[in-house]
Amino acid sequence: MTVSATYPDRTLPEPRAMLRLIKPITWFPPVWAFLCGAVSSGVPVLQNWALVLLGMVLAGPIVCGMSQAANDWCDRHVDAVNEPDRPIPSGRIPGRWGLWIALTMTALSLAVGWLLGPWGFAATLVGVIAAWAYSAEPVRLKRSGWWGPGLVGLSYEGLPWFTGAAVLLSAAPRFEIVAMAALYALGAHGIMTLNDFKALEGDRQHGVRSLPVTLGLEVAAKIACTVMGLAQALVIAFLLVLGQPWHALAVTALLAAQIAAMRVLFRDPKGKAPWYNGTGVVLYVTGMMVTAFALRGLG
Repeated sequence: MTVSATYPDRTLPEPRAMLRLIKPITWFPPVWAFLCGAVSSGVPVLQNWALVLLGMVLAGPIVCGMSQAANDWCDRHVDAVNEPDRPIPSGRIPGRWGLWIALTMTALSLAVGWLLGPWGFAATLVGVIAAWAYSAEPVRLKRSGWWGPGLVGLSYEGLPWFTGAAVLLSAAPRFEIVAMAALYALGAHGIMTLNDFKALEGDRQHGVRSLPVTLGLEVAAKIACTVMGLAQALVIAFLLVLGQPWHALAVTALLAAQIAAMRVLFRDPKGKAPWYNGTGVVLYVTGMMVTAFALRGLG
């Protein structure tokens, strides 16, 4: 099932397919979260631009790219149903090349993480373990509609934010930085749930119990949006407690715009999920940076 008849004799991976395998479009969330962490630390980002740039490359192209390659390899049979044109099921990345790419990028992740010091290396190690735990047997947390999106949200938003702050501080970040990173990671659970809408048929056939599969699209959409909204409401309350009313007002306005977009999503959850991921999620991550600047002021 991993090789289609279109590429029966290919022995080497197609270069463009290798780029598609590591999915550049998915790099933005962890790169942005790392930058948010760096800003929230209060350490001047421009004066440490080389370190910040290295961390962003590690978070996005390397670690996130590795996680995408690992997921595609472990999901090759599911993708043969959902998206047979993907690099591995289509045969453009033949044999076990998908696995070798994922393992090579795992080693590269740890090597680059080592350059970021003990905090950067420790966070990279956690990210690598999380990526394989999400996709690979026997753990394969993506089978759960609760644990899977939670782990991805933590890896895409919370962990990079923590890492960005820790690397610049060369120490554990302050409590308020960790708390905000955790809240935005919680909200990302909803984003990941909406992302599962595109894989319904393959998930059903291969025992992936995502929330859209187990609860239906309408209920899953409402849960996803509730989680995103609740996390940001807690961020707003925390900003008020920290004495940052203008930043809290900005996040409130962004949340109000998301609620308007959620109402559109509820009218057609499956059809509008991709639209919401390109609209509501932009508002969500904008709030992350607003929050980061609020924390920077405290630092």
